[in-house]
Amino acid sequence: MKKRLTFYFLLPCFMFAGCHTRESEPLSAVIERGLQVATQQALSMAKELEHREGQFPKTISPDGTLETSYYDWWGSGFFPGTLWYLYEENPTPELKKYAELYTARVEPAKNLTNTHDLGFMLNCSFGNGYRITRNPQYKEVIITGAYSLATRYHPEVCAIRSWDFNREKWQFPVIIDNMMNLELLIRASEASGDTRFGDMANAHAKTTKENHFRPDYSSYHVVSYDTLTGSPHAKQTHQGFSDESAWARGQAWGLYGYTAMYRETGNAAYLELARQIGTFIMNHPDMPEDKIPYWDFNAPDMPAAKRDASAAAIMASAFVELSRLDHTPFGKECLVMAEQQVRSLSSPHYLAEAGSNHHFILKHSVGNLPGNSEIDVPLAYADYYYIEALLRLK
Repeated sequence: MKKRLTFYFLLPCFMFAGCHTRESEPLSAVIERGLQVATQQALSMAKELEHREGQFPKTISPDGTLETSYYDWWGSGFFPGTLWYLYEENPTPELKKYAELYTARVEPAKNLTNTHDLGFMLNCSFGNGYRITRNPQYKEVIITGAYSLATRYHPEVCAIRSWDFNREKWQFPVIIDNMMNLELLIRASEASGDTRFGDMANAHAKTTKENHFRPDYSSYHVVSYDTLTGSPHAKQTHQGFSDESAWARGQAWGLYGYTAMYRETGNAAYLELARQIGTFIMNHPDMPEDKIPYWDFNAPDMPAAKRDASAAAIMASAFVELSRLDHTPFGKECLVMAEQQVRSLSSPHYLAEAGSNHHFILKHSVGNLPGNSEIDVPLAYADYYYIEALLRLK
């Protein structure tokens, strides 16, 4: 009887949703296992798409097939960025070959002026590539892309315009995601000596800090500004449950963005805001035990609501960095949180088996639930930030 009971109680750790890896497993073993699976999956994906000209992995379609994108998708830089991270950790000729191949596919994005997402596109790909290889061609792409992104900056609003659609509803929409594109401007400022790029990034961060956050330090998704006065005229959502809800990935973008801006500027106000966002996330009463958030912190159907592994991966990466920048007890709490999230993401429920999941690394992310798009599927950006979190922890 005892043997049956012992087996029965161990079984759920490997079978049920939400269970993370046993805390007795050394963190180093969790990290190495995650990187090993990530490398196998990424190389398999790279080989599958190698001869499909210009294509990148995006997600899995509702019919179960691999969905790909081209350079003009906002997340085109994530797969080459994933390959660069894996190459940095394990510098093999094969990983470098594919990192260079897929990075080159993103290059036409440097001339786009109809998107705010050039940071995602170019900094994750060319930015990581330049940091690792110092290829001068990569530096020129970063600078050209920054000039393109700068065309979307409005001097009265002191921010970069996010979207060009819904003009009947929004005059000048700025989404919290846009915090993630500022690092491209800072890298370009360093590479070119043109301080205007860094000034724009700093102004955008200050404007967002003043207008995007509620008293509890949760964030609105979309804030639209009056271009004549520079003041907000609408605060809404596009991918969250409601205008006043806390869309999980939006909270992750804010945490990551202000942590990075503090790293780059040393502005203590950015560190304090990152702490407040982190406190909101860590102490939220509806954060599940395994620390993988529901797609929205105010989702109406909890605990049946979908989880978002992509939000957890972004949070984990940001929490590791915040722990290195914040030398207070709170910084230690951030590291504990990151470790919990990485252990959960590295469990069988979230981490794919090699050869499965159409060669994506993580399962169970949510793109845009209100838009009925990318629900409970792998996503290229979830994989990118998961690997970044693993490497930062290591």
